[in-house]
Amino acid sequence: MSKTQRRQTQKEKRQAEDIRDELWELDEKGEIEVLPVPEPYREVERKDGKVKKIPLEGLWHHKSCGQCGHIPGYSTSIFWLARELGYDYYDPKDQTSCTGWNYYASATSNEAAQAGVALRNFGQAKKDGYYPLIHCGTSYGHYKEVREQVVHHEETRDKVREIMDKLGHDLVMPEEIVHYSEWTHAVREEIADNLEYDLSEITACVHPACHYYKIVEDDAIYDPDVYGGNRTATVTALLQEIGANVEDYSTWYDCCGFGFRHILVERDYTRSFATQRKIERMKEEADPDVTITHDTGCVTTLDQSQWVTGEVHGRNVGVPVMSEAQFAALAMGAHPYKVCQLHWHNTDYKPLLEKMGIDHEEAWEEFEVEVDEIERGDKEYMTWDDV
Repeated sequence: MSKTQRRQTQKEKRQAEDIRDELWELDEKGEIEVLPVPEPYREVERKDGKVKKIPLEGLWHHKSCGQCGHIPGYSTSIFWLARELGYDYYDPKDQTSCTGWNYYASATSNEAAQAGVALRNFGQAKKDGYYPLIHCGTSYGHYKEVREQVVHHEETRDKVREIMDKLGHDLVMPEEIVHYSEWTHAVREEIADNLEYDLSEITACVHPACHYYKIVEDDAIYDPDVYGGNRTATVTALLQEIGANVEDYSTWYDCCGFGFRHILVERDYTRSFATQRKIERMKEEADPDVTITHDTGCVTTLDQSQWVTGEVHGRNVGVPVMSEAQFAALAMGAHPYKVCQLHWHNTDYKPLLEKMGIDHEEAWEEFEVEVDEIERGDKEYMTWDDV
């Protein structure tokens, strides 16, 4: 049998298996507790043709360390969308970040420790009475790999169970590992029904996040109506639904340049790759008004690299970058600074806002009023009532 034939056989075997079935078998044996997807949920098609359940509410938002630290408007836009669409959710105060930085950048940990962090979060979600929704693409991909290890290796399960016992948590695994962009995909028609602005003149390029669809890839959402089912449907289907023009470019498959280890030890390479291999290609081939993606590192790298590297070498082509949650929230009327917090972005986004019909100067004045009140001590922070 040739190498190609062996790979095809392995792929067919993998597609025939379903780790969710194995999860439920372990649940029946008392080896692990499966946290079922709560109703209401929507069913979508995975890459392997199987159905995935996407819960609409009752969601425990597993936030991203990079979003909270670098692009906080990312998370607040997701929350704002849920509030506007009337879906109940929980913003946990007892959540840890995933171990993605350790796992992908330094590899200094071990399987039980990696899995222990994931299952502690899942156990806390169960205690809080909500279902985990993962904001970060890296956490999403990493947790799917953790699921593979926990399901297939009894020794790992035993070690993690011992850790969970000490922490006072049950050994819990969600029925589905769900990324927030799968949620926005599932509610895209509702978003389209609540638009405040016309997006028919807006051209967007999509960067599909590597850690969303290249890790345990059969689990990602695909749709035959989106690029003939040859690319993940998340983000692109939402943009099409809300009326933006999605334009293609030749390096869509390439990493944003972040690469985890690259950003730590070869930062110049990361920034050059993001600018020259991604943004400049988009500009030359599609001339977008905005680049939309769905992962923390991708938004950060594609946005910040343009300003850092571009300004130094005179190559800043000025394509604003944001998540589809921020873009959808803007289109529904979310405040560009109070909610989407675009002032944390470096590439100039103001031409995009003007083209969308958003008065960014008035919005900035409104935001400064809030800041002045906080500086005077009239209030501690902005609340949802303020936005």
